[in-house]
Amino acid sequence: MFFKVHYKSIAVFNTIQKINLGGYFIMEEIFEKIKEIIAEQTGKDESEITMDTNVKEDLDADSLDLFQIINDIEDEFEISIEDPNVIVTVKDAVELVEKSKEA
Repeated sequence: MFFKVHYKSIAVFNTIQKINLGGYFIMEEIFEKIKEIIAEQTGKDESEITMDTNVKEDLDADSLDLFQIINDIEDEFEISIEDPNVIVTVKDAVELVEKSKEA
C-alpha cells in the first residue's frame, strides 16, 4: 500500500519534528516537557496547554508562577533565559529553548 505525501506536509513535519542529534531535544519533546512544567506550576490539566496558550492570560499565571516556570525550564534544559518577558505563549518558550540548544 502506498501513500501520497504532499511536499508541504513534509515541510511542516520537518519544522515541528527536528531531528534529535547529539543529545539535542526535538521540538515535540521540548513542548511536552514545558507543558508538563507549566501544568505542574499552574495546576492546569496538560490537555489545556497548547503551543498558542498565553501563559498569563489563558492559565491565570501570576508573576510568582512565571518565575517558577522559567526557573524550572532553565534547570530542565540547562539554559539561561536572560529576558523572561519574551515568553508570552508556550510557543515562545519552546522556540527559546530550541534556539538556546542550537547555539
